[in-house]
Amino acid sequence: MNEEYDVIVLGTGLTECILSGIMSVKGKKVLHMDRNSYYGAESASITPLEDLYKRFSMPGSPPESMGKGRDWNVDLIPKFLMANGQLVRMLLITQVTRYLDFKVIEGSFVYKKGSIYKVPSTETEALGSSLMGIFEKRRFRKLLVFIANFDENDPKTMEGVDPKQSTMRDVYKKFDLGQDVIDFTGHALALYRTDDYLDLPCLETINRIKLYSDSLARYGKSPYLYPLYGLGELPQGFARLSAIYGGTYMLNKPIEEIVVENGKVVGVKSEGEVARCKQLICDPSYVMDRVTKVGQVIRVICIMSHPIKNTSDANSCQIIIPQNQVNRQHDIYVCMISYAHNVAAQGKYVAIISTTVETNDPEKEIKPALELLEPVEQKFVSVSDQFGPVDLGVESQIFVSRTYDATTHFETTCDDIKDIYKRMTGTDFDFAEMERKKNDIFGDAAE
Repeated sequence: MNEEYDVIVLGTGLTECILSGIMSVKGKKVLHMDRNSYYGAESASITPLEDLYKRFSMPGSPPESMGKGRDWNVDLIPKFLMANGQLVRMLLITQVTRYLDFKVIEGSFVYKKGSIYKVPSTETEALGSSLMGIFEKRRFRKLLVFIANFDENDPKTMEGVDPKQSTMRDVYKKFDLGQDVIDFTGHALALYRTDDYLDLPCLETINRIKLYSDSLARYGKSPYLYPLYGLGELPQGFARLSAIYGGTYMLNKPIEEIVVENGKVVGVKSEGEVARCKQLICDPSYVMDRVTKVGQVIRVICIMSHPIKNTSDANSCQIIIPQNQVNRQHDIYVCMISYAHNVAAQGKYVAIISTTVETNDPEKEIKPALELLEPVEQKFVSVSDQFGPVDLGVESQIFVSRTYDATTHFETTCDDIKDIYKRMTGTDFDFAEMERKKNDIFGDAAE
């Protein structure tokens, strides 16, 4: 243990495991420790079901109708992967995909006036959608065609829209779109959590909608993927990557102290020994004096014996409830997976509701989502604080990740990973460089 490392990582959440893998691939000597006996930290998948009951202090044990406890792998943080998103790119480049199997999520839905509708994201779907009237459909289709053709380097494709000056509000106005269409375009396609984006330059939103469409084009049913056996498989995959490149892992390791000298990290003390390091990566729980609370998220895990109504009996889906539909400032999300993903007993479904807390009665806030799921056999409610680092970590060389937000995809997590990487190395994260590093070591076998 009394060794010197380039980087010590504390916590095995997905953010920490990906950074550990990336730093190992870069040739850094990495030591990775976690006080828990399992991978995933806050983003773990809990198995068996008995452990989930214990974690939420539920009385008694799961009823026999829930099947075998070992058949369950329940995510604490519900998220899907965008098929063309940053995390899938990281998985492909690092080849962590060889340890995982994915399934496409069967549908993406949006809530309007108490009912749910499939999200139309292609021109054909737009014309067939019951979400809009006939004239709205044509206008929405024109918007999709405009976005598909939009190229910020070719003024001919812009139709008078300046990507850096025109706001998204201006773009919606140009196509004469009504509030309901604006709601589902901004929240179910561009996946914004609030309406703050409306008055910002439109390029970011256009790129987000392109990402959604490109992800959808890859597999057809929805733009989302999900790993068999739960999200807990992802951190483990990146942990294996780190180990291939010489990273050392220690679970069940109590962390007594982060040793700082002259304002800079020099090591980590565990069980009386100090492992020295030049840089430290950790989740907020290890350095509560270096983070600030930025909000709260409520998550409700619901176990059911039926698919969600009006989803064509899908084994998996996402539902987004845009804020305006329920007089809120933040959207409400529902992620549903099932026995088809090896995360539940035969015939069982797991739906997880999440949103950013706005009042003193978080459970009341998610009522519209809960009503869509009835009847629910068992629910597990958690309200957790969200934390962010108080500084960039450049002085102390202690780099703290952000708590997972309420979104149902990993794009914000990947932004955090790239941000920490830049602060640690002084350079932008470069997907192409990762590809080259991997090929240098594996050679042709990496193909």
